[in-house]
Formats: sequence, C-alpha cells, structure tokens
Amino acid sequence: MTAAPLLLRLVLAALAGAMAAFGLAPWELWWATVAGMAVLPMLLNGPPRDAALTGWAFGCGWFAHALAWIVEPFFVDAARHGWMAPFAVVLLCGGLALFWGASFWIAARLARPGAPRVALLVLTWTLAETLRGYIFTGFPWTAPGQVWVGQPPAALLAWTGPIGLDLLTLAALVPLGLLLTLRTPLATLPAIFAAALAFLAHTAQLQVTPSGHAVRIIQPNIPQDEKWDPDRIRAHFQRQVGYTAALPRPDLVVWPETAVPVLLDEAGPALEAIALAANGAEVATGIQRWQDGRWYNALIRLDADGNLGGVYDKHHLVPFGEYIPFGRLLKQVGITALADNFGDGFSAGPGPRVIDFGPVGKGIPLICYEAVFARDSHSGQRADFLLQVTNDAWFGTRSGPYQHLAQARMRAIEQGLPLIRSANTGISALIDPRGRVIDSLPLGESGYLDTILPAPFPPTLYARTGDTPAMIGLIVLFLTLVGLIRAGNRAPAIDHRPPSA
Repeated sequence: MTAAPLLLRLVLAALAGAMAAFGLAPWELWWATVAGMAVLPMLLNGPPRDAALTGWAFGCGWFAHALAWIVEPFFVDAARHGWMAPFAVVLLCGGLALFWGASFWIAARLARPGAPRVALLVLTWTLAETLRGYIFTGFPWTAPGQVWVGQPPAALLAWTGPIGLDLLTLAALVPLGLLLTLRTPLATLPAIFAAALAFLAHTAQLQVTPSGHAVRIIQPNIPQDEKWDPDRIRAHFQRQVGYTAALPRPDLVVWPETAVPVLLDEAGPALEAIALAANGAEVATGIQRWQDGRWYNALIRLDADGNLGGVYDKHHLVPFGEYIPFGRLLKQVGITALADNFGDGFSAGPGPRVIDFGPVGKGIPLICYEAVFARDSHSGQRADFLLQVTNDAWFGTRSGPYQHLAQARMRAIEQGLPLIRSANTGISALIDPRGRVIDSLPLGESGYLDTILPAPFPPTLYARTGDTPAMIGLIVLFLTLVGLIRAGNRAPAIDHRPPSA
C-alpha cells in the first residue's frame, strides 16, 4: 500500500474517533459514536501494521477530543506546572491510544480478512479497555460504554458491569460498517441483540422509593487558585458553616473533598464549629491528615454529638496529581505532583471501607478519582449508599466535570445504590440507584442542596460478582474464536472439480 492512501486512512480514522467522542458527556450524542465506530471496518484492509496505525489514529482522535480538559490542572499554578500541559496532552492521548492500536494489530494478525477480523477486533478492543482500567493503577476514563449514560443501555451495568457494557457496545457498533463493505444484513444482528438486552434490562429495573432521610449537599464553589489562599480560607470555611446551619435541619450534611482547611489533628475548633452548625445532624467532610510521617487525603464522619465517628483515607491516588511514581528521582528535574502541598505527595489508605452514619445508614466513601473505578465502589460489606466527595475545580469548566459526574452515575447503577455527590465547584448531585440525577447544583455556583435520600436496591448481579465473570467470559470468547479461526485455516481444501473420465 502506498503512503498516500495509508495517510488518508489515518486522517479519516482520527476524524472518526474525534466524531465518535461526541457520544460522551457533556455532548451525549450517542448517534455520533454509532457513526464514528461504524466507519472502522472500511478502514481495516491491509497488513497488521496498517491496522495498528488505524486503531492508534482512531484512539488519538477519540482521546484528544474527550480529554481536552486535561490541560486545566496544569494552569492552576501556571508558573510551576504550565510547561507540562502540552506534554501531558500528547503523552496521555497518544499513550492511551496505544492500547487501541495494539488491539487492532492483534486482531489483524490473528484473523483472516473480512468478518472474522471485525469479530476479533471487538474482543481484543474490549480486552485492551479492560487492561487500560487496571494497568499502572488504571485510567478507564472515556471508555466506549460511557456513551450510554442517561440512555436505556446503561441499565446493563447492573448485570454486566463496565467491561460487559464495553463489549456489548463494540459488538453492536463496529460490525455495522460491514453493511457497506460486505452488504450483508447479518452485520445488524449484534446490534439487534445488544438493543434487546438493553431493553430488557431497562424495563426490568426496580422502582425507586425514598428512604425518608434528608441530606444536605454543600457546594462552596471555591476556585482552585483561591482554595489555600490564607487571606480567604476563613471566609470560605464560614460560607460552608453557614450553609450547614440553615434550617430545616437535615439528617446528614456532606461537605466536599478537603473542605476543612486545617489538618485533622489540628482541627478541633473547626470541627466544633461544624458540629454546632449541624445541630445534631451527621456530617461527612473531606479533610487532610498527617500520621507517622505520611499525608492522607481523608473523609471523616462527625456523629450527632459532634464526635469523630470514622475516618477513611483515599486509597486510589491520582498518578502525577496526588503522588509521583519514582518521586524522589523526578523531583530532581522539577516534576512534582499537582496537589503536592506537602513534600512528596499523599500516601494511599488501605482500601474501600464502609462508614456507619448512624440512623442515615452505611455509606461507602469515594474521594474524587475513586468514583472512576467500578471496583472501588464496593467492599466486603453491603452499604445503603455511595458517598463521593470531590474537588472538581481541578477539572476546569469544560467537559471534565460532566464526564466525572457521568461515571458516578455508572457506579450507582452497578451497585444498585443511591450516590450522594458533593463537589467543590460542581456538579453536586443526588443520584438514584438507576443512575438518574434526582437533583443537582450547576457547575460554578455556590449553595446547598436539600433532598431525600432514596432507598437502596437489593444487591445487583455486578455488586455480587464484580469484574471477574466478565473477564473470564471475555477471555473464553477470545480463545474460542482464535481456536475456530486456526482450525479453519488448517482444514484441507475441498476439490470441487469433476472427476476425470
């Protein structure tokens, strides 16, 4: 193949990837994802190398569009971190696209031309997405299945989890392009099957009922460049205290991530002020703490009497945001964590846990980034709700906060639990166990939200099993298809010539 046609193919693949990303929040144009992915079979002719480049180009278009917000954290302190922004965009988007390029290469390497290659691609692509969610602590942001948040197919999350939804999404959309290349109606069968499953899952959902517990969600709307300003800290804190004290008194008040501007072991007066304002309500708030020479990003519970009733330390930290891999070495060349206020960044807590909030019920805390990971939303003990506190001021005002909210909605569906979300600059929300936003505070506004917490559903299939069944099923399908293709390649050719006289 000459360079010009290959170059044209890569440009078309990148444009198709960028168009497909319009299915993600905040655009939520799912039909754009359908169109973008359906183009792929028309671009997959050629050797494995060309397929790998096509997949990589498609991924670059997808991630460059979807993750354009990634530059925002670097300009909070532009003098210190601004120089890293271009490198972050190129390295992150190009690096994530390598997962997709590798999946295209494997599919082309193992399959014969035509439909088997597309079928293998669906499986290798899903395997690549699964790996992307785990390797190097994982980064499943903007996975293909996320385009269905707010649409009926999202109900499948309660059964399949995110891996199964990714598989069904790719299986339904990618083969559609075969309608144009092979002119066969069989290419619509995966889409029809996936749509039927989505319809059944959507119609089988339980009805949401109220728990009777009133929740107040605080959104102070503090810009990140002002958050630790000594001249403004007191005013920011008092704003949240005032929201907490407003009548009528709720059962639970939730402040966002790192909302208390002092360390836990120095926070006695601040916690007393919060408890006095809460007037007998349970309180959950983000705070930083120091213990045994380590810094932790934590969430604490203040009970109805104002006593410290539980502590949770964030365990899934943001690489290069909250800590630096090989930190001492990279620090010598000026690379530090964006949230690095305390030397070498935060330390990780022991893992997911349940905190008992008294009469309100048991909650599983998720601090910011942890809501991106389905596996972080359950522990060994069943809870009554999920509780996310976050500081999305880091994400700016473009697509980042909306995509973060969309992933929180996925966690609610997967677990069959309501999710309380307090975000510093928004979007704060109460999400029901079906993933619907019951009420919310807009991005960039300060205030509080009083709402009634829904009751939890019984444990979903995914809540009982996690990712393991989907992973096993995916591997079995892949090995089976590879085996069938190899068996077909080894089969002897049949001579259809008539016997000679």
